[in-house]
Amino acid sequence: MAVRAREAFTQHEQRARYRVGLAYGSVSEFLDPRLEYRRVFAEVLGTFLLVLAAAGGGLLHGKGEISLAAAVVAPALMVTAVILFMGAVSGAHLNPVVSVAFALRGDFPWRRVPGYVVAQLLGATLACLFLFAVFGNVEHLGATLPGPGYRDWQALLMEIALTGGLVSVILGTASQAQNVGLFGAFGVGGYIALAGLWAAPVSGTSMNPARSFGPALVSGDWKAYWAYVAGPLLGAVFALGCAWILRGPGGDATARAAASGRLEELSTPRHEEAQ
Repeated sequence: MAVRAREAFTQHEQRARYRVGLAYGSVSEFLDPRLEYRRVFAEVLGTFLLVLAAAGGGLLHGKGEISLAAAVVAPALMVTAVILFMGAVSGAHLNPVVSVAFALRGDFPWRRVPGYVVAQLLGATLACLFLFAVFGNVEHLGATLPGPGYRDWQALLMEIALTGGLVSVILGTASQAQNVGLFGAFGVGGYIALAGLWAAPVSGTSMNPARSFGPALVSGDWKAYWAYVAGPLLGAVFALGCAWILRGPGGDATARAAASGRLEELSTPRHEEAQ
């Protein structure tokens, strides 16, 4: 039985490496730690584009120049595009809670989380500095704030629920290494659009501490920012619990590939260890 388990695991690893080869072009480059700068740069660039669309859309909606639907669909389409053009480089996390969730699932090395988080915060800040240069400090630079008539705790609860759904979608598509392809891109982008279309009036549908950090830092308005950190973190914890119930522990080869982990660090399968 142990031999069959090892053979099955080897076949699974080979399939995962094949998928990575198709998506990345060169598995050796994907595994090369000297190319970490590419992944970090990709997170800076991707988060810059995301926050440019999200905060820029919020700013222009606040000025009455675009509709709420346009303001929430724009970042969703941007995320779809970013995943498609650079998901194979960094995994296109674009969100600190996504990086942490992948690490807690065992699909992403913890040592790379700080670099990713710093890159995401930097990308968000650069996007808002750009918006500040273009528009000035108007409409809180598209900051995510509780909507009129809603309190901080209501925005917190909404962010918990929405981020729980978002991270569930990301972890679910990543479990088959699809966040570097069409399924993950359209799944994540579609979820962001749908969440924004119905929930934006309550919390602004951030689901991303980096997205909220950029406008808060550059505009100087930290009102309710705590809700946009605590909410996504708690939502990610909820999503991790759902992922464990639905698919069991993480750490499989395909999920590591989707999260831009290192395939050579695969561990022995749990059912083999029990023999």
